[in-house]
Amino acid sequence: MIERFPTVTVVDHPLVQHKLTLLRERATSTASFRQIAREISLLLCYEVTRDLPLTEVEIDTPLERTRAPQLAGKKLCFVPILRAGNGILDGMLEAVPSARVGHIGLYRDPKTLAPVEYYLKLPEDVRERLVIVVDPMLATGHSLAAGVTRLKQAGAAQIKVVCLIAAPEGLAVFTAEHPDVPVFLAAIDRELDSHGYIRPGLGDAGDRLYGTK
Repeated sequence: MIERFPTVTVVDHPLVQHKLTLLRERATSTASFRQIAREISLLLCYEVTRDLPLTEVEIDTPLERTRAPQLAGKKLCFVPILRAGNGILDGMLEAVPSARVGHIGLYRDPKTLAPVEYYLKLPEDVRERLVIVVDPMLATGHSLAAGVTRLKQAGAAQIKVVCLIAAPEGLAVFTAEHPDVPVFLAAIDRELDSHGYIRPGLGDAGDRLYGTK
């Protein structure tokens, strides 16, 4: 299936896949779900930042002066799609604690499934940063596509996306609208059901993160 989506990377590392199975399990408690989501997002962060540019700087070790690699340019900006995106933000910040954080508030109209924006707050220099959008579920693709469109309108020129799981239907929508935006996932699931839920999925990520199911 991945051949259909050349801009999509499925992170098949054994630890990622193991933790995703734990997230899918119905019996996983809210506290455990939250902790595992943090752990898996930390691992996904390594993959999405693998190609960050480096420069060399001079430093003093305890033994001598030497040249060593350091991240080049502006720092990152993580942008979670509220509310569930916050559930995988913490792991990202654990890996890159100096990153800026923006927020996009979107909800899916239960009747039309269309995204509705209710909040947007971004760093002033977002156009100079690599923006990594985080959202656990890529279901219909419309909310994520709308969020990335707003980021582009705000001036963001470098954008990547990190999700836990996606449905093929949602990936088709998103990649058609934003063929220039790489997507990093732990898994592509089978399908969407008639209510717009990913199958087999892991349920409503926001409800499971915050105990509102």
